[in-house]
Amino acid sequence: MTQPLVIIGAGGHGREVLDVVDAINAGKPTFEVLGFLDDGSPDRALIEGRGCRVLGGSLDLPDGVAYVVGIGTGGHRRAIDERLRERAPESPVLVHPDTTIGPDVELGPGTVVAAGVRMGNHIRIGRHVHVNMNCTVHHDAVLQDHVTLSPGCHVNGNVTLGAGSFLGTGAVVIQGRTVGADATIGAGAVVVRDVPGGVTAVGVPARQRAQP
Repeated sequence: MTQPLVIIGAGGHGREVLDVVDAINAGKPTFEVLGFLDDGSPDRALIEGRGCRVLGGSLDLPDGVAYVVGIGTGGHRRAIDERLRERAPESPVLVHPDTTIGPDVELGPGTVVAAGVRMGNHIRIGRHVHVNMNCTVHHDAVLQDHVTLSPGCHVNGNVTLGAGSFLGTGAVVIQGRTVGADATIGAGAVVVRDVPGGVTAVGVPARQRAQP
């Protein structure tokens, strides 16, 4: 029996979440995607081309139906999680079949792991974390709630990524470093020192960007 599921966010990232669902279903029918919810103006032709439809806004979740958030920024995922977690079933974990995940890895509700991801062992990942295509996450790493890894990021062993932190495409965090809550690491940056919460760090090595 398949589980009814709604994807919140009907943009490009939401369609990539649908890619993960489709890949899971190709191996074993698991989810029945009822459609998308979106508060903006998504390209409905692209959604309909995938055999889906937009059902309404983000608060129009049908009673008793599980959801995943197909939005690329952790702050938006956090807000939706806070609004809906009391009235909806716990969000499923979505893991693309083309991944490698080692032993003793915990994936929190709503986490999405895209194609090509490689994870080591003894990793802890919180709620509604998105690990995009071709990322690596190594032993003993901790990714707290609503973290986002853009495509091609590399998180080394014993790294902690604080809640809501965002790593741009191709960013690297070296062994043992901590990135604070809601920090942003620029695309291609290399984190060699701890990064405080709420700041933006860019470059090689990554340095805090001065505020305008």
